[in-house]
Amino acid sequence: MKNKHYQDIPGCPVEVTLDLIDGRWKGVVLHQLLNNDYLRFNELQRRLPGISQRLLTKQLRDLEAAGLVLRTVYAEVPPRVEYRLSEEGRSLQPVVEALSAWGQGRIARLQQAASA
Repeated sequence: MKNKHYQDIPGCPVEVTLDLIDGRWKGVVLHQLLNNDYLRFNELQRRLPGISQRLLTKQLRDLEAAGLVLRTVYAEVPPRVEYRLSEEGRSLQPVVEALSAWGQGRIARLQQAASA
Protein backbone atom coordinates (compact mmCIF):
# COMPACT_ATOMS: atom_id res chain seq x y z
CA MET A 1 0.00 0.00 0.00
CA LYS A 2 1.41 3.31 -1.03
CA ASN A 3 1.13 6.12 1.51
CA LYS A 4 -1.46 8.55 0.30
CA HIS A 5 -1.78 12.22 1.03
CA TYR A 6 -5.47 12.99 1.44
CA GLN A 7 -5.31 16.73 2.04
CA ASP A 8 -5.44 17.50 -1.71
CA ILE A 9 -8.18 15.00 -2.49
CA PRO A 10 -11.78 16.14 -2.22
CA GLY A 11 -14.15 13.60 -0.77
CA CYS A 12 -15.62 12.15 2.34
CA PRO A 13 -13.38 11.54 5.39
CA VAL A 14 -15.00 8.11 5.70
CA GLU A 15 -13.23 7.25 2.46
CA VAL A 16 -9.86 7.75 4.17
CA THR A 17 -10.72 5.33 6.96
CA LEU A 18 -12.19 2.72 4.65
CA ASP A 19 -9.17 3.01 2.37
CA LEU A 20 -6.95 1.94 5.29
CA ILE A 21 -9.10 -0.90 6.64
CA ASP A 22 -10.77 -2.14 3.46
CA GLY A 23 -11.15 -5.80 2.70
CA ARG A 24 -12.13 -8.77 4.76
CA TRP A 25 -9.03 -9.17 6.93
CA LYS A 26 -7.47 -5.81 7.84
CA GLY A 27 -10.21 -4.89 10.29
CA VAL A 28 -10.04 -8.35 11.83
CA VAL A 29 -6.25 -8.10 12.21
CA LEU A 30 -6.67 -4.71 13.90
CA HIS A 31 -9.33 -6.17 16.18
CA GLN A 32 -7.02 -9.01 17.23
CA LEU A 33 -4.14 -6.62 17.88
CA LEU A 34 -6.35 -4.26 19.88
CA ASN A 35 -7.05 -7.07 22.33
CA ASN A 36 -3.37 -8.06 22.70
CA ASP A 37 -0.15 -6.16 23.35
CA TYR A 38 1.49 -8.01 20.48
CA LEU A 39 1.00 -11.16 18.45
CA ARG A 40 3.39 -13.33 16.52
CA PHE A 41 2.57 -14.22 12.93
CA ASN A 42 1.54 -17.83 13.64
CA GLU A 43 -0.68 -16.76 16.53
CA LEU A 44 -2.42 -14.24 14.29
CA GLN A 45 -2.91 -16.89 11.63
CA ARG A 46 -4.44 -19.28 14.19
CA ARG A 47 -6.89 -16.57 15.27
CA LEU A 48 -7.96 -15.95 11.67
CA PRO A 49 -9.18 -19.27 10.30
CA GLY A 50 -9.53 -19.15 6.55
CA ILE A 51 -6.73 -16.69 5.79
CA SER A 52 -3.73 -17.95 3.85
CA GLN A 53 -0.17 -17.22 4.92
CA ARG A 54 0.37 -15.19 1.77
CA LEU A 55 -2.72 -13.03 2.31
CA LEU A 56 -1.97 -12.44 5.99
CA THR A 57 1.54 -11.35 5.05
CA LYS A 58 0.13 -8.91 2.50
CA GLN A 59 -2.43 -7.49 4.92
CA LEU A 60 0.22 -7.00 7.63
CA ARG A 61 2.56 -5.31 5.12
CA ASP A 62 -0.23 -2.97 4.02
CA LEU A 63 -1.09 -2.09 7.62
CA GLU A 64 2.60 -1.56 8.39
CA ALA A 65 3.05 0.67 5.32
CA ALA A 66 0.04 2.72 6.44
CA GLY A 67 1.66 3.22 9.85
CA LEU A 68 -1.02 1.30 11.73
CA VAL A 69 1.02 -1.78 12.69
CA LEU A 70 4.58 -2.06 13.96
CA ARG A 71 6.70 -5.10 13.14
CA THR A 72 9.56 -6.11 15.43
CA VAL A 73 12.09 -8.74 14.33
CA TYR A 74 14.25 -10.36 17.00
CA ALA A 75 17.67 -11.72 16.05
CA GLU A 76 17.08 -15.25 17.27
CA VAL A 77 17.17 -18.67 15.73
CA PRO A 78 14.55 -19.22 14.51
CA PRO A 79 13.70 -15.55 13.95
CA ARG A 80 10.86 -14.20 16.08
CA VAL A 81 8.60 -11.53 14.60
CA GLU A 82 5.97 -9.70 16.62
CA TYR A 83 3.24 -7.35 15.46
CA ARG A 84 1.62 -4.65 17.54
CA LEU A 85 -0.42 -1.55 16.92
CA SER A 86 1.22 1.82 16.53
CA GLU A 87 -0.32 4.83 18.27
CA GLU A 88 -2.05 5.64 14.98
CA GLY A 89 -3.39 2.09 14.81
CA ARG A 90 -4.56 2.28 18.42
CA SER A 91 -6.48 5.44 17.57
CA LEU A 92 -8.78 3.24 15.44
CA GLN A 93 -10.03 1.45 18.57
CA PRO A 94 -13.40 3.27 18.72
CA VAL A 95 -13.96 2.58 15.02
CA VAL A 96 -13.14 -1.13 15.31
CA GLU A 97 -15.22 -1.49 18.48
CA ALA A 98 -18.18 0.22 16.78
CA LEU A 99 -17.88 -2.16 13.81
CA SER A 100 -17.74 -5.12 16.19
CA ALA A 101 -20.81 -3.97 18.14
CA TRP A 102 -22.77 -3.35 14.96
CA GLY A 103 -21.77 -6.79 13.62
CA GLN A 104 -22.89 -8.50 16.82
CA GLY A 105 -26.23 -6.70 16.60
CA ARG A 106 -26.61 -7.65 12.95
CA ILE A 107 -25.99 -11.33 13.74
CA ALA A 108 -28.58 -11.19 16.54
CA ARG A 109 -31.14 -9.52 14.27
CA LEU A 110 -30.59 -12.11 11.53
CA GLN A 111 -30.91 -14.98 14.01
CA GLN A 112 -34.06 -13.46 15.44
CA ALA A 113 -35.57 -13.03 11.96
CA ALA A 114 -34.67 -16.62 11.04
CA SER A 115 -36.37 -18.00 14.13
CA ALA A 116 -39.54 -15.95 13.63
